[in-house]
Formats: sequence, structure tokens, C-alpha cells
Amino acid sequence: MALIDRRPPREGVEWEFDEVAFAPELSRSAVRRLLVERAEFGGWTLDRLRILPDGSRRVILRRKIIRVQRTA
Repeated sequence: MALIDRRPPREGVEWEFDEVAFAPELSRSAVRRLLVERAEFGGWTLDRLRILPDGSRRVILRRKIIRVQRTA
């Protein structure tokens, strides 16, 4: 899984992107379960899903980067 940054961040909002590939042998319900697991435990949301001609799926997930500022 490679982290990619394909968009310039908006003012005050920064996103972290992650690309995941699934083999064509995996069923739709199996892919859904895996993505739900990542969403629940990792805070990821679906940004883009592409189904390729060979049946494999490329998914791009995103989550907001939260920067903590030190208090005095």
C-alpha cells in the first residue's frame, strides 16, 4: 500500500491518501468487508473506486490529517 498525494490541500484541511488493490478473485462482499474494517478502525473514507477490465479493483482511500498544536 503506497501513500499518494494527488491533490493540493485546501486552506486548513489536509488529507492523507492510500491506494489499495484487490484481486479479481475476491467477491464484492469480501471487498466491502475489508473496506468497512479499514473505515471503522483506521478512519479511512472512500475517495475513488475503479474496476479494471481484468476484474481487479483499485481503491483510493482518504482520511483527514489532524495536526495537534502545542499549548503554552
